Formats: sequence, C-alpha cells, structure tokens
Amino acid sequence: MYEKTYPNKRFKLTLQFLQKHINTKDYILDLGVKNPFSEIMLSKGYSVENTTGEDLDEDTSKIKNSKATVVTAFEIFEHLLSPYEVLKSIKANKIVISVPLKLWFASAYRSKTDKWDRHYHEFEDWQLDWLLEKTGWVIKDRQKWTNPVNKLGLRPILRRFTPRYYIVYAERA
Repeated sequence: MYEKTYPNKRFKLTLQFLQKHINTKDYILDLGVKNPFSEIMLSKGYSVENTTGEDLDEDTSKIKNSKATVVTAFEIFEHLLSPYEVLKSIKANKIVISVPLKLWFASAYRSKTDKWDRHYHEFEDWQLDWLLEKTGWVIKDRQKWTNPVNKLGLRPILRRFTPRYYIVYAERA
C-alpha cells in the first residue's frame, strides 16, 4: 500500500490515529495540496477535499467557507507564520493535526531550492497544545513517535529514541 518512497511508519501511524477518531462518514478538509497521504485517506473511504496551494497565512477563505466536519493538517502548521489565525478560522468541530517536533540536536528544516518549503515553527508538544487551547480546541488524544533513519552517526542514533512527530485529535470547546 505504501510505496517505498513514502514515509511508511509516519503514514501508517497517522492512518491508525485518524481511523481511531474519525469516521469515514465525516467530510474532511485536508490543509495543503493533494498529496500521497490524502490519496491514502481517499483509498480508505474518507471524503477528502484539499486546499489548492493558496497561502493560508494570507487567505483562509477556503477554510472559512468549507462545509467539512473535520479538518486535517498533516505537517502543515510548521510552514505557516501564523497557525493561530488558521486555527481560529476553522468552522469544523474536529481537527487532527500532526507536526514535526523540535529536535535539540538538529536545526529547523529549510530547503535551499524552494522558498515555500521551510519550517517557521518546529513545535515542542506543549506549544502545539497551548496554541490549540488558546484557539478554542480541547485535546482529546495525542501521540508521539520516532523517525529512525538508516545512517551512521550520533544524530541517527538519537532519532531512534527521540520523538520526531506529534499528532493531536481535538474538538471545539
């Protein structure tokens, strides 16, 4: 199911978490353009619509006008300057968000070739929790996992034990 080029562990755990909390009868607005994981959601019976590449820091109209009952944001919030405004604009009553966690032994990701592919935020778990609570969400479940890589060195060893991803299911307060 997961092609070799996809992040198998992350997609598998994200799907399990989504299936635990979200029914396939729910209509999902997935923040970000169509991607391999939105295709996986569709293949599992979810009704999914993606945003179309608009700058969500500048234009939240797609979110505000959506009839979705669930919003998902998988590795999107770290690319936004103001995730607060995006969270406030959501009308759905359920949200599932995953973010890469800040690693003390690695600097934030920044593409040298793509000006949009940068992390403005790499959250600690408490920071995402606080952001959600401040914007009117109640966290119902959360999970973290590691992202080991098959390389030699100190950082690859630390990645085997240090959580890299954090996923949260929350509902409107």
